[in-house]
Amino acid sequence: MPFKRSRTALSVVSVLALALGLAACGSEAGSDRPAAADGGKGAAPSAAKSSTPPKPTKVLMPTGPEAEFKKIRDTAAGPIRATTLTGPKSGVTAKVWVWLPPEYNDPKYAKTGFPVLTLYAGGQSANYNTWTDNQLPIQEIGAEMSKAGKAHPFIMVMPVQNLDTNEAKALECSDIPGQPKIGTWMAQDIPDFVRANFRTVKGRDGWGLMGASTGAFCSAKLALQHPDVFKAAVPIDGYFNPDSPLWKGHEAERLANSPGELITKGADVRMLATAGGANPNELKVVKTWVAKAAAPTTVEYYEQPGGKHLTTDFKKMIPATLEWLTKNLAGPEHD
Repeated sequence: MPFKRSRTALSVVSVLALALGLAACGSEAGSDRPAAADGGKGAAPSAAKSSTPPKPTKVLMPTGPEAEFKKIRDTAAGPIRATTLTGPKSGVTAKVWVWLPPEYNDPKYAKTGFPVLTLYAGGQSANYNTWTDNQLPIQEIGAEMSKAGKAHPFIMVMPVQNLDTNEAKALECSDIPGQPKIGTWMAQDIPDFVRANFRTVKGRDGWGLMGASTGAFCSAKLALQHPDVFKAAVPIDGYFNPDSPLWKGHEAERLANSPGELITKGADVRMLATAGGANPNELKVVKTWVAKAAAPTTVEYYEQPGGKHLTTDFKKMIPATLEWLTKNLAGPEHD
């Protein structure tokens, strides 16, 4: 699937080719140690003996404590499990679904750290997630693509986005004043939870986000707000202006959590923004947002021919979005 860059976006962001290099890990210098004396026959000159510094690792082993998971559903590519997480930093308690790629439990990969992809659903996503119920079977597609060498074997994490099904109480993946700190839960507690339980890649290079509709808003916002945590994001058919009624009376905070404003600040992240070709309003919203990107933010744009704002059309884009994420995120790292 070819991804098109809008002419306006190209004029704003000169590095849309996304040729950013991965940061190299440094190592500590070795130390010299004196040789032993020669049995009391006089002071012998010390012989310098260099030690080889240990090879730096990019693998982060689970730090604990280990969460209790319950199997929710079997897929052709392994089970989807869930747990309830109370975030130490946010105080939010909500459900998180996790799927591990088949490679994760293969003994050959026992010392391998895996990249992490967090997935956000459309709508309220209060106690449900369309990435877990087979509407968007990304687990099976991802496993097949990984087996064929076309995609990384991602750990897939699918958190709840809201605590209430009422749209008037939409939290928009943000810390809205006076409301549960769901933004902190997503940007800090969820990554900490993943690192506590699974073998991951150190640093941000192996951490990506993807979401559709409301989930697109979340993936774009969190990546732009936290480039120290996430390197890449794919907002699918999204909106970028916070509009929850809960923002009333908090305009400064609303703008601080607006992807429409954040895209102009120049966060060091890579994104692929998509829009359905059958929806003129959506095309305008996404193209306008892409055109506002300021370096070093890089945004590629894809317009799905005839695409509608439907889960069935989001599903068709899974292979291409996984390929893009694989090109823009680090793969598994081995000790």
